[in-house]
Amino acid sequence: MSFLEKIKSPKDLKKLESSQLPQLSEEIRQYIIETVSKNGGHLGSSLGATDFIVALHYIFNAPKDKFVFDTGHQAYAHKLLTGRIKEFKNLRQLGGISGFPKISESEYDTFGVGHASTALSAALGMAVARDQKGENNKVIAVVSDGCLSGGMSYEALQNAGHLKKDLLVILNDNQMFISKRVGALGNFLTKVISRKYVRHAERTAEEILNRFDTLGKSAIKVAKRAKVLFFPGMVFEEMGFEYFGPVNGHDTEALLEVLTNIKDMKRPVLLHLITQKGKGYEPAEQKPTSYHGLGIFDVETGESIGKKGDISFTKSFSDSIVKLAEKDKKITAITAAMPEGTGLDKFRDTYPERYYDVGIAEEHAVTFAGGLAKEGLKPVVALYSSFMQRGYDQLIHDICLQNLPVVFALDRAGVVGEDGPTHHGVFDLSFMRHIPNLTIFAPADEAELAHGLKTAFDSNTPFAIRYPRGAGFGMKMPKKFEDFKSLPIGKGVWLKKGKDANIIAIGNRVIPSLEACKLLAKKGIDCGVINARFVKPLDTKLISEAVKFCDKIITVEDNALQGGFGSAVQEYLSDNNINHKILRLGIADNFIEHGKQAQLYDIIGISEQKIAENVEKFL
Repeated sequence: MSFLEKIKSPKDLKKLESSQLPQLSEEIRQYIIETVSKNGGHLGSSLGATDFIVALHYIFNAPKDKFVFDTGHQAYAHKLLTGRIKEFKNLRQLGGISGFPKISESEYDTFGVGHASTALSAALGMAVARDQKGENNKVIAVVSDGCLSGGMSYEALQNAGHLKKDLLVILNDNQMFISKRVGALGNFLTKVISRKYVRHAERTAEEILNRFDTLGKSAIKVAKRAKVLFFPGMVFEEMGFEYFGPVNGHDTEALLEVLTNIKDMKRPVLLHLITQKGKGYEPAEQKPTSYHGLGIFDVETGESIGKKGDISFTKSFSDSIVKLAEKDKKITAITAAMPEGTGLDKFRDTYPERYYDVGIAEEHAVTFAGGLAKEGLKPVVALYSSFMQRGYDQLIHDICLQNLPVVFALDRAGVVGEDGPTHHGVFDLSFMRHIPNLTIFAPADEAELAHGLKTAFDSNTPFAIRYPRGAGFGMKMPKKFEDFKSLPIGKGVWLKKGKDANIIAIGNRVIPSLEACKLLAKKGIDCGVINARFVKPLDTKLISEAVKFCDKIITVEDNALQGGFGSAVQEYLSDNNINHKILRLGIADNFIEHGKQAQLYDIIGISEQKIAENVEKFL
């Protein structure tokens, strides 16, 4: 029987000898690799975090002690150690456990996460609440180095240092962000400095020097400046944290020693760990970026076994911006730590002098683009739709209010699938539609996306293009610059006129609506389809024409119904006293759980089969 099979809760973990923990970590890694190869998921970060998560659960007492993970990509080992071994086989599957910590899933998941840079603020809030209630437990925030590029992390660090609360921060540094300092000297210094008497001596020396007024204070300043030469954590200490590290995050013995030494410190403490993304699986070690988030793959080769078909919407954007930028030297691209995810890696490699990765800093990305646009460049900000939520104030205040021509390429709009509610981009139409000066375009297919990008650059106005995750529909793509067409802004197009009803669809629900019409035709129902293309400005002339042709209208969107595209259509018809009967299909007032896209479209009621069924019921 393996060690992992014996672990039903962290209490069982503590029954093991410390010498057995590395073997347990290896078993956890293999279980994660096996599961993710079948289900997809976030592999590299979870493998890299396994050793120190085992050590944390060995030293601390969850759920009394509260673990708060940032983003949650690294939390798979945590799930396995907290009674979810059987459930883990259904990771990210419909009805299975989430790929992220989730409050409703387990008492060990103390805070729901999915977006970066949230853990420190949440953990500090828990620490303050603990003290206010007079309780006695540890709060541990587990953050990655990448999450520190988000400004919210520094707001939390500053506040934590000011409040001087008992808070332990575990910084998981995979050597891609914070300065490297590893080796025998670093490990030795960490062991020594973590011992209570050394820290006590350091504080005593400072207290003594403080007694000598100006001379003593000058001596302290010199000492601290000198300390910078040896300790990379000085920035954290200036914020009010006691810094320890770096420690090898895969050295179980070292981890247990330093965690034991700092466990009872009742003040802000930061432990800096050095880890390797993809640890224990060679393909992920060699290409950590490729194995951050992935679909199903062959364990032996590491190769994806996903479908090879039509190009994706992301690839359409990727290829198109490179072709357009060849002729237009003003085109500049910005992303927030996701060049591969957004497809900007090709632009980066082709035009590195016009490419900017700002880190996990969406707010900065938006306003930075505004500065570029003000000076005559043509910036594109490529983000996932759900991450655009973070740049909402900047979108209004810094871009649209000043009417600056920034293009927003919002990938993963609508239902994204297995990543679940933290990543579904189902609110963008609703939170953008009411902003003045902003044009909103949703292409029906991958080719229309390419032409829409050309339209955006030609518009000289704030312009958002939202498009889904996944494969396109096999449309013919423009091959060279001259093949790109600028579309008339605010104009939709009739695809088919129906006598019994007409569907006005937006984005990737246009083609499924056409397929739904074919199903309805078999039942003798003549239903038409309009590709709206634009949510703003709305093609009111076409909508009026559709209602005049047949007063039964169905809107279909991969977005929240409240404030979405269907709402815009209904508002126009009602405000102008146009007689109509309308059915709005989209996402109701609730968060959508994880599952395959096709499954979720069916549940929501916007798959081609469900569109047909809903139209039939409506009639």
